[in-house]
Amino acid sequence: MALTTLLDAIERLPAFVRLLNTVPTPGERRTIGGLPGSADASILAALARRLTNRFFVVATESVTEAERWLADLGTLVDETPVALYPPREGFGEAEPHMEVAGERVETLERLTRADIHLLITTARALLERTRMPRALRELRIELRKGGSHRLESLAGHLESIGFERVPMVEDVAQFSIRGGIFDVYSFGMPEPVRAELWGDEIIDLRYFDINTQRSTRTVDLALILPVDGQVRDDAITVERLSITSLFPPDTVLFVPRGSHFEPELKRTWADAQHHIDLARRRGEDTVSRDELFVPPEEAIRAIRAFGTVASLAEGEDEPEIVFPLRAPETIDRDIRQLKRVVRDELTTIILCDNEGQCERLDELLNDGEYAPSPAHLSIGVLDGGFVLPSRDMQPGLRILTDHEIFRRERRIRRARKYVTGIAIDTLAIKPGDFVVHLEHGVGIFRGIETIFVGQSTIEVAVIEYEGGDRLNVPLYRIDQLERFRSASDVSEDSPPPRLHKLGGKRWGQQREKTRTAIHEMTVELLDLYARRKMATRPSHVPDTAWQRQLESAFLFEDTPDQRKATAEVKTDMEAVRPMDRLLVGDVGYGKTEVAVRATFKAVQSERQVAVLVPTTILADQHARTFGERLADFPMRVAMLSRFQTPKEQTAVLAQLADGTIDIVIGTHRLLSPDVSFKRLGLIIVDEEHRFGVKHKERLKQLKLETDVLTLTATPIPRTLHLSLAGLRDMTLMQTPPRDRSPVLTYIEPWDDGLIDEGISRELDRGGQVFFVHNRIETIQGVADHIQRVVPRARLSVAHGQMRERELEDVMHRFVNGTVDVLVSTMIVESGLDVPNANTMFVNRADNFGLAQLYQLRGRVGRSHRRAYCYLLVPDSIDEDAERRLAVLEHHTELGAGYRVALKDLEMRGAGN
Repeated sequence: MALTTLLDAIERLPAFVRLLNTVPTPGERRTIGGLPGSADASILAALARRLTNRFFVVATESVTEAERWLADLGTLVDETPVALYPPREGFGEAEPHMEVAGERVETLERLTRADIHLLITTARALLERTRMPRALRELRIELRKGGSHRLESLAGHLESIGFERVPMVEDVAQFSIRGGIFDVYSFGMPEPVRAELWGDEIIDLRYFDINTQRSTRTVDLALILPVDGQVRDDAITVERLSITSLFPPDTVLFVPRGSHFEPELKRTWADAQHHIDLARRRGEDTVSRDELFVPPEEAIRAIRAFGTVASLAEGEDEPEIVFPLRAPETIDRDIRQLKRVVRDELTTIILCDNEGQCERLDELLNDGEYAPSPAHLSIGVLDGGFVLPSRDMQPGLRILTDHEIFRRERRIRRARKYVTGIAIDTLAIKPGDFVVHLEHGVGIFRGIETIFVGQSTIEVAVIEYEGGDRLNVPLYRIDQLERFRSASDVSEDSPPPRLHKLGGKRWGQQREKTRTAIHEMTVELLDLYARRKMATRPSHVPDTAWQRQLESAFLFEDTPDQRKATAEVKTDMEAVRPMDRLLVGDVGYGKTEVAVRATFKAVQSERQVAVLVPTTILADQHARTFGERLADFPMRVAMLSRFQTPKEQTAVLAQLADGTIDIVIGTHRLLSPDVSFKRLGLIIVDEEHRFGVKHKERLKQLKLETDVLTLTATPIPRTLHLSLAGLRDMTLMQTPPRDRSPVLTYIEPWDDGLIDEGISRELDRGGQVFFVHNRIETIQGVADHIQRVVPRARLSVAHGQMRERELEDVMHRFVNGTVDVLVSTMIVESGLDVPNANTMFVNRADNFGLAQLYQLRGRVGRSHRRAYCYLLVPDSIDEDAERRLAVLEHHTELGAGYRVALKDLEMRGAGN
């Protein structure tokens, strides 16, 4: 409703009326100006609302800019169909990113049906050629109940259009056939589809849940679309075309403010040839540049044939139509200033990210009183606010955004389009693997089969035992199975485990023996933990209104595991026994937010909190995160690290001792003897595997009656062992945030062509790159070499021996996006959150430990974009390093940290 008011107000502007009456016809160009913030998106939304018979295309310079426009227009136009047509990732057509390929195919399919009114795309996507429009017409498959299909010819057709045949469908562009059951997951489907055939006839068609593999609801028609770039040449021979050939002649092209997309077309054309030459030098088969891209001159001619509206930035040419809009006042977290601003004569609309943020702002504006808010609060996202001044008896309007009010960086978060099977260990079992059944012991997994039970069919996992006996485990009881683990890997060199007999006594005896051994070990450790269990302290206060306000201000939706972890930590804190909880969650799964909530609860109970982190950089990042999250509350957050002068450190120590500082975030410096607290109530240890025995002994002295919350993605074997034995409380966070996708991991020798390709691909999509080289003596030489390989990259070096201010400056520039490639040592291993950095190279990866590599890889893949991790190793490496790298290459799925830690426990042994 509020945004309809905005579009109504824009449509009353004389400048808009003039633009509406002179919308460019084919070949014409109109320039407009005076459009701060997201005003240009609002003008376009109003134009599209009025001109329902015209097709609009927004041509941006980069993918990041296109996603920003998609989010803005998605907020502004409720009813109007909007779509994004992204460029392919990388050059050529190899190995498509399914999220990108799916979005391209779905957009093309909607374009052929004239189901899009507003299309957002990039310069590069306009240059690319594709066979998809014709392939969509000729190669798509329709599944209907009652329809007829021969399964084997259907399978052959699907493979020819880019689908993968698998035993069980777990991802998009996959299909499986088991007896008369045909499962498929195609682009455009909300969930995968299961067809049940009798002979060649489809007798039942329904969606199914990819995690439980159970049917959810029936469907009448399912459409299977080909995979962009993966259609085999023998399936269709047709000329590749640019997407512009699908636009109607009276299309209106909108060029955003500051977008130089014509020079971008020429740069893409030059880069394409460079990458094709690189690929040919590596012996890869590639098609010519002319087959993949339209020459820029031809593309510019085609684009100029449409009507163009160009939004000019300040200082560019004089625009033909100038809008009387201005940027809003700077609020900068000043609530008193915000109250003054929203009470003037202009109507104010404030856009909030979520319902909780709306409620919180409403409360702040009304001082907790139940009165009508002076501003209209609405849920939505715009990149920037703007003001329409009052004029000619027309009331003015102000648009503000919560990320500008609270000075937060706006993050574009897009949910993944396609669901993926959850990373359960059992699903990673392959036929032939040794498995353990809870009741029957060790057997061999022989695959998944469909069997008849009564009048219906069910899917079962088949386990073979000694003597060839077989056990059918229904998929809904698959939690009874797990992969066999031993102190040494089962490989060709080691003897396989002895299988148990189905119904025999040996497995029961073995379980009893193990139970006794665990009991003995527990008694030894009991004394250590008994004193802690016996210790008591006053319980923390229950949740207050402020606590709820803090949690509702979290910009993202909590995952189910995040909610569970928060609840368990609060229950521990409200008990009289000190908390000792291990929180295991993959990198980027929201552990820090749980820590912020626990911290807030402790401070509400008038206790101090110490957050212990392994590196100065992580301390700096946490200080900013905690500072931002707690900025609206009367709490003092301080940092203690080498980024501070001795004088600053002395001041922090004095304020800790007298209780002025509520929360201190620091490195090992926090464990020094001169650090004392007035009333320490909670210790949070982040990345616990980075602290040694001496540090932990000092912690034990501090923590007998203090709550301890340990955060880690890959718990060290001893800690994991204690938690698995039940001696420490453990919470597992395994639900990925909804926009996260796995990191593709490659083990490769050093190759300049590979480095050039990886960095260029990331820069082409507006991203950043980590390059880890863990030798300070040679790091500058490596950086200079990378600069020669990719001259256009803005590159900086970071390592632990740099001066504090210099290192801090480099890290801030990388986080803020003014550095493209950060060449650094291991100092970036922990906690650094740069969602725009999604490619990583690790030089001499064979010299790193498993948890280190896993932590490093966790620096990328923190957004909805596909991430790449290249582990660069020499041609011959030792056997242990090879095993570590193989584990990492195998466990690329989301939430694999816990399984990597189990593997580490298995490879090193648990100790006793």
